[in-house]
Amino acid sequence: MKKIFTLVFVTAILVGCSKEDILPTPQVVSEELKMTSSVGIKLQTPFVTSEVAMNVKTETAGSVTIKIFDIANRVVSKETMNVVTGDNILKVYTSALPSSAYRIGLFDSNGNQLGITDFNKL
Repeated sequence: MKKIFTLVFVTAILVGCSKEDILPTPQVVSEELKMTSSVGIKLQTPFVTSEVAMNVKTETAGSVTIKIFDIANRVVSKETMNVVTGDNILKVYTSALPSSAYRIGLFDSNGNQLGITDFNKL
């Protein structure tokens, strides 16, 4: 009985220790995407053709929604994603949008606006 207990105990330790904890690596933030505030959204450039990088910065990890609004303030694109605390470098693809002015907003899981910025689709 003692041998079985020892075998189970050693196996449990080995299985528990073999599981790697994957920690998120800090994202490299270029000068164009650096933000001084702890929460918000910043585009690499306000003039966009088919895609643009953006920094989505939050104080807590979790689910956020990114919405793109047209000039009449109608939602033309919406995506929910999970982010980590701090900087999250993402891509916005705009090739399906017609040339115009747009606003892109960041919202938490309760629908509270965390940040908003404008861009022009060329």
